[in-house]
Amino acid sequence: MASHPIDYLLIGNNFGTPEMRDIWSEQNRLTQQVRVEVALALAEGELGVIPQQAAETIARQADASLLNIDAIASAALEMKHSLMPTLKALQQQCGAAGEYIHYGVTTQDIVDTATVLQLKQSLALMVRDCVAVSEALIQLAKEHQYTLMAGRTHGMQAQPTTFGFKIAVWLDEFIRHLDRLKQLTPRLLTGNLSGAICTHAALGESGPQVERLALSRLGLNTPNIGWQAARDRFSEFASVAVLISGSLGKIGNELYNLMRSEISEIEEPFSFGKIGSTTMPHKRNPAALEGLASLTAPLLTSASLIYHSMHVEHERDAMSWRAEWLALPEICIYLSAQLQSARAILPGITVNKPRMLANLQLQDGLLLSEKVMFELGKKLGKQSAHHLVYQCAMQAYEQQRAFQTVLLEHPVIAANVTQAELENWLNPANYLGSAPQKVDEVIQFARRSGHLSPQEELTT
Repeated sequence: MASHPIDYLLIGNNFGTPEMRDIWSEQNRLTQQVRVEVALALAEGELGVIPQQAAETIARQADASLLNIDAIASAALEMKHSLMPTLKALQQQCGAAGEYIHYGVTTQDIVDTATVLQLKQSLALMVRDCVAVSEALIQLAKEHQYTLMAGRTHGMQAQPTTFGFKIAVWLDEFIRHLDRLKQLTPRLLTGNLSGAICTHAALGESGPQVERLALSRLGLNTPNIGWQAARDRFSEFASVAVLISGSLGKIGNELYNLMRSEISEIEEPFSFGKIGSTTMPHKRNPAALEGLASLTAPLLTSASLIYHSMHVEHERDAMSWRAEWLALPEICIYLSAQLQSARAILPGITVNKPRMLANLQLQDGLLLSEKVMFELGKKLGKQSAHHLVYQCAMQAYEQQRAFQTVLLEHPVIAANVTQAELENWLNPANYLGSAPQKVDEVIQFARRSGHLSPQEELTT
């Protein structure tokens, strides 16, 4: 029976996707380890290190799907070893050829290289989902390129912006994330089959060639030198996963806040029958957005274990190694849930344009104080204009009066500005700066990045 929420039938999909859980399942872990053993045997057979016939028998008969995991687990309790029971089971599958399984390598060679194969599968899903999120952000940014809303700093309304500009900032982040994933891939997808302390001592001069050939069969790169004591590849992967998760968590939290009843500028996808509360029938809670935002913290905590695993004693130890066994599955599984949530949320968001505009006008013109100051500064000087506009802004705020009215009551301002000029300055659509232009620029950059499919580039 499952003992971690990741694997719960009732709530497991809140924490991960079935396909990512499959990648990090015990069965797939075993499958990838057997793949490494087979690739090793075939390479050794081809190079004459072991009999070619034995290698072919191992390749033909070593089958992870036929191994009895319960029996292997029972044997592990007796042997107090994580791999030896599997090797014994494979030896039984392969008969006499089983004598040549695991020839010249050590446990960590097999486990590390199999873990890299699991990360290779995970990366494929991560890239696919980051591309899908980017495509959804492109559509949303373009659709709302000119949708006016209040920009906020320190939680308070600051200046007019557009919803599309906000989305374009997120899109630009995701293109950088895709860049990072592409850049780390060759470093991460590097195996290791170099023996007890990475010197190829058991295989002698043929060791490096065996390693290259076996890893090539697995579609992995060959390291310059063994990395049992150098865990930076996994830490780099964790760092990029943290960055992606951080962006997703920020997006979830931002949309969560914009969905608040008092703000009500967006709503996450809703379908009839979705329940917000067991006791308040009216509730339409941001459940999906909460889920999206909530997984960044546990992912960051799991990543910290990976960073600790860089502390390796001597040529290797199992203390740091075991931390990776715990953390890597959690990082990948939590991130898969966030990416899938974002893919579901973004295309289905309801954007409340009238409410965005109403909130933008909530302070009756005060958000355009900078515009008024700079325009007035052209006539009176910037610092003098700041002093005057500040006085009027504070008066309008405290007396809850229209900013335009207070400005026109000031004798110095009234003597230098017409009502028509002031109305133009206080129109939020006239003070967007380069926001709409930047949306186009970011979308064009995303399309040129090489991460989106040509078909997508043509249809967006």
